[in-house]
Amino acid sequence: MLMTLLLYLVLGAFAGVAAGLFGIGGGLLIVPVLIFTFTLQGVPVDVLTHMAVATSLATILVTSISSVRAHHKRGAVSWDLFKPLAVGILFGAVLGVNTAIMLPGHVLQIIFGVFALSVAIQMGFNLQPPQSPSAPSKKELGAAGGIIGWASTIFGIGGGTLTVPYLSWRRQEMRIAVATSAACGLPIALMGTLTNLWVGWQKADLPEWTLGYIYLPAFIGIIITSTPCAKLGARWAHSLPQPLLKKFFAVFLLLVGLRFLLSNL
Repeated sequence: MLMTLLLYLVLGAFAGVAAGLFGIGGGLLIVPVLIFTFTLQGVPVDVLTHMAVATSLATILVTSISSVRAHHKRGAVSWDLFKPLAVGILFGAVLGVNTAIMLPGHVLQIIFGVFALSVAIQMGFNLQPPQSPSAPSKKELGAAGGIIGWASTIFGIGGGTLTVPYLSWRRQEMRIAVATSAACGLPIALMGTLTNLWVGWQKADLPEWTLGYIYLPAFIGIIITSTPCAKLGARWAHSLPQPLLKKFFAVFLLLVGLRFLLSNL
C-alpha cells in the first residue's frame, strides 16, 4: 500500500505541473495512468476504467476550488457566462456519468483514446478555432454547458480542453476564457463526483478502499501533491519553452490514444 500511495503522490505532482504549464486539467494525465495502474493492481476490467474516470473527477473537485479562487481574485472570471454554462453542465454531467456507466470498460477506453488523439493533434499543431461574428446567448451557453458537462464526465476531465476553445470561438478574450473555464471545472467535478458516488454505491465487484467508483488511496495521494505542483507549473510556464513542452505532451497523448485504440479494437 505504501508503494502504491507513493505512485499516486508522484502522479498528482505530474498532473499538477501539467495543469499549471498548459492550462488544462490534470484528467488527461490522471485517467490513463490510473487505468494502467489499476490494471497492474488486478482491479476487475469491468470497473477499472469507470474507477479511473470517477477518481479523476474527485481530484479535480478539490484542485478546482483553489484555481477558481485565484482567477476570481484577478477579476478574470465572467460570472455572466459561467451561470448559464453551469446550469447546462449540472444536467450534462449527470447524463455523462450515466452514459459512461452503460458503456463497457473497453469501449470507454476506445472513446478516451479517440479524445486523447484529438487533443494531441490540437496541441501538437496549435490549432485554434476562428472567432465567430457574435457573442453567445444564454440559451446557447446552457446547451453548450450540457455538452461540455456530458463529455467531461465521460472522459474524467475538468472541461478546459472543451470550454476554452468554445469561449474563444465565441469572441471571448483568452484570459476570460481560461478563467471562466476553470470556474466551470467546479460544477463538472462536483456533479460528476456525486453521481459516481451514487451509481457506484455498494457495487459488488469494486475493490476495497472505494467510495462509490472513487478509489480513495489514489484520490488522497493525487490531491496532496497536485495543488502545490500546479502552482509550480504555472511559474514554470513563464520560464520554460512552453511550445516545445506542449509538443512533448502531445506525443504522450498520441501514444496514450494509440495504446487504448490498438489494445481494444
